[in-house]
This record gives sequence, structure tokens and C-alpha cells, in this order.
Amino acid sequence: MIVSERQTDQGLLVTACDPDVLGETFEDGDVSITVSDEFYGGESRDEDAVVEALSRATVANLVGRDVVELAIEAGYVDEANVLEVDTTLHAQFLRL
Repeated sequence: MIVSERQTDQGLLVTACDPDVLGETFEDGDVSITVSDEFYGGESRDEDAVVEALSRATVANLVGRDVVELAIEAGYVDEANVLEVDTTLHAQFLRL
């Protein structure tokens, strides 16, 4: 999985995606998600490292079936709040 971490004024922003969706655009009706290298590009990490990054995140943006399912399994995302966009999954969370 590809992960990036950025410190912002609002806290730590973590983006993560499956490698096969990086650079792709997914559309479903009015919803369009472009998984750009500028936003989602980062380092390749294993599942444990992804979960560790999510544990520190204030905000997370996730795209791809594997990374979203991992976030669900780890308890960071509720499956009911996941969007299916075209052939992929998208989820976000905000820790208050």
C-alpha cells in the first residue's frame, strides 16, 4: 500500500491507497475521485505500517479495496460509511 503523512495546522493527514489505483480516476454519477500522485503518492508500506500510520492520523483519506478493508478491520472506518465509486472503495475519517 502507498502511504503519505503530512503535518497540517489541523493535525496529521494520512493518505493511503492501493498501488493499482494510483494515477486512476473513478467516477460514479456525480462522484469523481482522482487518485493523484501529488496527493496520494508516498512510500510503499506493509499492512502493519499502514495501521500504525492510521493510529496517529487526525484525518485520513483512503482509496482502494485493500486499504479500505484494512481500515475497517482495524476499526478506523465503519463499513456503512464506505463509498463504492466505480470499481474501487473510498473512505475518510476525522478524529476529533
